[in-house]
Amino acid sequence: MGKMLRNFVKALFKIRTKWLTVILPVSILGVFFFLVTVNNVFTETYDIERFTSAKETIRSPITVENEQETKRKTRETVQSVEDRFDISTETTKEQVAYVEEIFDAIDKVDAEESESSPDSPNENNVGVMTSQEKVRRLKQILSPNITEEVNDGILYELVEAQPQMRAEGKELLISSLKEVLVNGVRVENIQSGITKIEQDIKYSNLPNGIKEPLVKLSEFAVVENSFFDVEKTMDARKDAASSVEPVVIRAGEIIVREGQVITNQLYQDLKLAGLLDEERNIYPVIGLALLIFLIIFVIGYEMNLLSKVNSLDKGKISSIILISIIVVALMKVVSMITVPVSQLFFVVPVAIGTLLVKQLLNERFAIVLSILYAILGSIIFNGQIPGALNIEAGIYFFFSQMAGIIFLTNVKDRLAILKAGVGVTAINIITVLLFLFLSFEKYSVGELLIHSGFGIASAFLSAVLAIGLLPFFETGLGILSDIKLLSLASPNQPLLRKILTESPGTYHHSVMVANLSETACEVIGANGLLARVGSYYHDIGKTVRPHYFIENQLSISNPHDIIEPRQSAEIIINHPYDGAAMLKKHKLPKEIINIAMQHHGTTLLKYFYYKEKESNRYVKENNFRYPGPKPQTKEAAIICICDSVEAAVRSLNEPTEDKIEEIVSSIVNDRLMDGQLNECPLTLKELDKVHQTICESLKGIFHSRIQYPMKEAK
Repeated sequence: MGKMLRNFVKALFKIRTKWLTVILPVSILGVFFFLVTVNNVFTETYDIERFTSAKETIRSPITVENEQETKRKTRETVQSVEDRFDISTETTKEQVAYVEEIFDAIDKVDAEESESSPDSPNENNVGVMTSQEKVRRLKQILSPNITEEVNDGILYELVEAQPQMRAEGKELLISSLKEVLVNGVRVENIQSGITKIEQDIKYSNLPNGIKEPLVKLSEFAVVENSFFDVEKTMDARKDAASSVEPVVIRAGEIIVREGQVITNQLYQDLKLAGLLDEERNIYPVIGLALLIFLIIFVIGYEMNLLSKVNSLDKGKISSIILISIIVVALMKVVSMITVPVSQLFFVVPVAIGTLLVKQLLNERFAIVLSILYAILGSIIFNGQIPGALNIEAGIYFFFSQMAGIIFLTNVKDRLAILKAGVGVTAINIITVLLFLFLSFEKYSVGELLIHSGFGIASAFLSAVLAIGLLPFFETGLGILSDIKLLSLASPNQPLLRKILTESPGTYHHSVMVANLSETACEVIGANGLLARVGSYYHDIGKTVRPHYFIENQLSISNPHDIIEPRQSAEIIINHPYDGAAMLKKHKLPKEIINIAMQHHGTTLLKYFYYKEKESNRYVKENNFRYPGPKPQTKEAAIICICDSVEAAVRSLNEPTEDKIEEIVSSIVNDRLMDGQLNECPLTLKELDKVHQTICESLKGIFHSRIQYPMKEAK
């Protein structure tokens, strides 16, 4: 029962820790992101009545199709399509053939008459034929359709006409008839076709005697030859309907200008765009909330990864929140002075965020945040049009930030930020120019220089602000950056000078431990610079009583020989905590303080313990153990091992390779079996690499040397 209760309490503590280190910070960021971007998706609604004047210019917040207007436009377009008719060429040929038949028949009758004579009559005609006889003869040889439709008077007049005039009339009538019929004659325009031929005949040079029968004959010849085609008409109407472009109200398009009267059509457009309906505004807000949730989920995931490797503390959490607020706030401020025709987002110093994050945390987190900041930037610079994203701004912000990450190669040099700023400048200019060229618009040299200047200003401000804010994060939030570590490693630091002057043996020992621990840390991917600087300060507590530690006992007797083992142990055990107190007093980073406190863990002072046991068989082992805590980080654990190894190997008279291997293995196994490495994230595989690296480093330091011959005295 007690074990279950302890597990329950432990689980509650873990949840509380997770809430404070991850969930609460990302929730704060989520609320901030939402408040900054909500007006970019939330549409303002208006209380407007029809037939009143607009008090301000109103733009559409969305792109939406006006379906009613599209239907009306389609209906008008379809109605404007004329009916399609199929012209019968057979009918055209038939009517022309009828006319030709009439004239040919008349010519034939005349030919028959000329060939006949009173002395030799033929079977068809005897002697000279009168006009009536010719008409009767024509009716015998002409097609029934002609004889039924053409009256005898027309034939009589044609027979009476001179052959020359009749031939000219035939030519004129047939050419006019073809022209009319080829263009198509419908029922409703038969008369117009006849009138057309009549006009051609009327204004010709033909004699009046031939004109009248030709006009009458045209009334017979002109018939309907253009018939309504249902399929062609329907296809034409479908094509016309499909060619109609939808009537769309574009996002950002002006619907009503200030002072303009709200007509019924404008009122419907405002309603369609959702500017009169408050209920529709909730949907973009919900979409924004979902996007913000995804963003903070990614940030929370990355923070949780840092928390698992003990790389997340209050300072780093605060820095993530503050950097995000600074970057997003800068975007928002610039967006508030941006007008639709300008591209002021080019001047936003967005790279400041990734430059600081890479310095204070790590490169992976900087890359993740650069993507998320770019997404937020595309929303902030969307012109407050719900559902729209400014892709240009997002792409520009992404490349600008990635340039900062890529070109910031040496995070141990403060001037590296300025060098990275040069790289950011180049990428900014390239990105600005690619957008200008992709727009397919002509820009003057002055405009190109102005926009490029925005990119240069962005890079310059990013570098300057990053350099200016970095000390604040390092000192104000207690974040230990590589630059801060390098400054702490300077021999001019007061505490390091104190070690050097008051306990030179300890100083030399610390330098040796620093060399070993840095190399071992870099092999397993831990922070080698932190291990080096931590090693420099780990024994600062020995300066309280330097002569009680063997490395500082030069030409003096050992004071432990004249005091009780219990007192000796107390002096020795106090040095990590004396050192931690001194480090706190001088406001050194907590990582350095923790290394000083943890570098002995809860190990046993075996020498004094067994010495006391010789006279006191009831001695308690706990009285001769360091209070701890045990090493909590990889760096502290490696320094714990290197501290003991360096002292042990230095005590050897002849440190051969075999002896070094034996001592290192003995100390590593002792720390492992004693449970001193149980609370640090060091794995057995990493411990094996550390073991091998320490041995190689020690063999290089204590390699065998040539014994030079001594000069004999004369």
